[in-house]
Amino acid sequence: MQWTQVINPLDNLFLSALVAAIPIIFMFYALAVARMKGHIAGGITLLLAIGIAIFVHQMPAGLAVWSAIYGALYGLFPIGWIVLTAVFLYQLTVKSGQFEIIKDSIAAITDDRRLQALLIAFCFGAFLEGAAGFGTPVAITAGMLVGLGFNPLYAAGLCLIANTAPVAFGGIGIPIITAGAVSGIDAMAISQMVGRQLPFLSVFVPFWLVFMMAGWKGAKEVMPAILVCGISFAVAQWFSANYLSPMLPDIISSLVSILAMVFFLRSWKPKNIWRFKDEPPATLEVRKHSFGVIAKAWSPFIILTILIGDWGLKSVKAVLDVVTIKIPFDAINNMIIANGSPVAVVYSFNYLSAAGTAILISAAITAVILKISVSDFIKTFVETVKSLIFPLTTIACVLGFAYVANWSGMTPTLGKAFTVTGALFPLVSPILGWLGVFVTGSDTSANALFGKMQAVTATEIGVDPVLTVAANSSGGVAAKMISPQSIAVATAACNLVGKEGDLFRFTVLHSLFFTAIICVMTYLQAYVFTWMIPAYEAAKEAAAALSPEAAKAAALALQYKGTMIMLATAVVVVIIAVYAYKQKGDGKFTKDGAKISVH
Repeated sequence: MQWTQVINPLDNLFLSALVAAIPIIFMFYALAVARMKGHIAGGITLLLAIGIAIFVHQMPAGLAVWSAIYGALYGLFPIGWIVLTAVFLYQLTVKSGQFEIIKDSIAAITDDRRLQALLIAFCFGAFLEGAAGFGTPVAITAGMLVGLGFNPLYAAGLCLIANTAPVAFGGIGIPIITAGAVSGIDAMAISQMVGRQLPFLSVFVPFWLVFMMAGWKGAKEVMPAILVCGISFAVAQWFSANYLSPMLPDIISSLVSILAMVFFLRSWKPKNIWRFKDEPPATLEVRKHSFGVIAKAWSPFIILTILIGDWGLKSVKAVLDVVTIKIPFDAINNMIIANGSPVAVVYSFNYLSAAGTAILISAAITAVILKISVSDFIKTFVETVKSLIFPLTTIACVLGFAYVANWSGMTPTLGKAFTVTGALFPLVSPILGWLGVFVTGSDTSANALFGKMQAVTATEIGVDPVLTVAANSSGGVAAKMISPQSIAVATAACNLVGKEGDLFRFTVLHSLFFTAIICVMTYLQAYVFTWMIPAYEAAKEAAAALSPEAAKAAALALQYKGTMIMLATAVVVVIIAVYAYKQKGDGKFTKDGAKISVH
């Protein structure tokens, strides 16, 4: 028997919205005040949502439970699968000793503290955010800066502020993929919109970092390097977000920026080597390595970039999706009526076309290049799974809550309530994302909590929903630097435990300043620069207008193109792998991996 969503169950929209917000309010309390573990807070939030769905929105219990199960499954695969494989690949490079070579290759480029901050905090931090995410960037880059002689508080603060522009695309694009899943908007369209917002911030952040350290005079001395760093990063971020995939912007933009800085600094040097007054002595030994050794250390992530680039192409996805298993959830499929239409609930187990599979293949190739034994490979994978049990549980609970809230009518209720802001909603839209990340420490969680609500509210006030959903993610990045989880990671990495308040005061004004920039930008894009919003619906309608025969022919042509691309990619990857395999630099495989703070 079909059930129709109830948007105003208490016959008072704001009272209904207040009740619908209880799970979100509880999660904020549980994480920010009670300091509960993420998986516990997520589990209780999910139970609260199911209870409100059943007893307030009159959703049949079976539909509520199956909504939660579907959301949890989606949280584990494909989203959790990306997290697992990305961290696994990162752990292989750490345990094999290659990651130390990567760190050395960055730290050895210059002795100037301003340029070191750009290369390590901004460029390398963005690379880590894209490759692993979940606290890794700040922990590693802040520790590196302290080791080079930076004041610990400055090192922690600079790395937190630098870790702004890449957050929306972190962890191989998980925040954007999640936003697409809960909002119903194509993830590539959201990626394109975020890619038309964050590059403006990406150009500005390098200048801001150096200005904070050395003032206007110090920043002016290295302005050419600042411009090379910021512009190369922003252009690569814009291009990859708009034309490649939401999974690649961080990795591509960081690699492009690092390479641009390396080549630029070969022909340009600052007049003065700038250092802090009374800075502590350096404790990090920076070793020099040959080009071959450095290339071998970076090869896992170069191969990862190539494969993820392929997996993001429609033609390659068309080939890999041939074996996708589609599982209808008969207990809930077409049983919920939302906006006058039944909701189709079909779980796609795309085990080949999932981005996590591309990362796993990269990890397997990495094991061959680095001569990692099968037993060490399997053991590291099992250890990674064990270390991520609670974080994966948190993801499953948060996505389960998101789907219960969406399908029960709770999210539409909140969305309609926010229409009271009227035409000003685009101005305040990023603040919701900022609040979500401040509390949860995760842009992914913020998008899961507010993505659908942003879309509903925007539609109600006549604004393209892709703008506000993207603004949720873009606004969230500015809160990463002040979230309790991020500050805890930074203080631990810099031996500043007990100085959390000092670090918060160091970053909070910068967070508010960046948020204000994103708010104004979103408002202008909603009403002035509307041409910046991607025309994703038009492309969808054009595809739907094809006749069955034309659609079949187009699909076959797409698959043929995808096959050719994959064959060409295989040749390129083999060449890179063979070259890297022959280079020196095989480190001893250690038992200890990196400790990653995951929320």
